Amino acid sequence: MNNYETMFVFSVAKGEEATAALEAKFKALIEANGTLTASEPFGSNGGVRTLAYEIDDQTQGAYVLMTYAAKPELPAEIERIAGITDGVLRVLTIRK
Repeated sequence: MNNYETMFVFSVAKGEEATAALEAKFKALIEANGTLTASEPFGSNGGVRTLAYEIDDQTQGAYVLMTYAAKPELPAEIERIAGITDGVLRVLTIRK
């Protein structure tokens, strides 16, 4: 098992409930396949920040940082699912 950090940028266009649902979805995925160490908004204001450039005509995003331990296959699966999920603007995973 390796330690990973994944930073998600979720759309805030549909409200806080949709952002919380996306966060819960990825938390459940990680907990089912690994050990979730931490999940927290990145920055102040609940993680909502102005983007450096527009992504899908949006200027704000909710940043969420998740730290976990998992097998090497999980980060690729998370990024695959994030790529086909509406409301996920960006995702980046690093191995610690």
